[in-house]
Amino acid sequence: MYIVNLTYHRPIEEVDSHLEGHVAWLKQHYQEGTFIASGRKNPRTGGVILVKDIERARLDAILAQDPFTAVAHYTITDVALTLASNGFETLVGV
Repeated sequence: MYIVNLTYHRPIEEVDSHLEGHVAWLKQHYQEGTFIASGRKNPRTGGVILVKDIERARLDAILAQDPFTAVAHYTITDVALTLASNGFETLVGV
């Protein structure tokens, strides 16, 4: 599984101008079964996306299509979850 950490590098007004396209992009990848969960950071300095274990080149290609590339930097962490609390067991091995 990957944890994609987005950090905004542009003013929030600029981020908001790309929000509609970003949400459509997210929904597309949820429908395809690639994304697991996502959300904003608090305070609103970026966001996080949990992504199923796919080829890294495919993930890079998906991220390159995100409208937020104009306003955010991305860091990617590859995580092999081995334990989870009740209700989150399905994340192990994703």
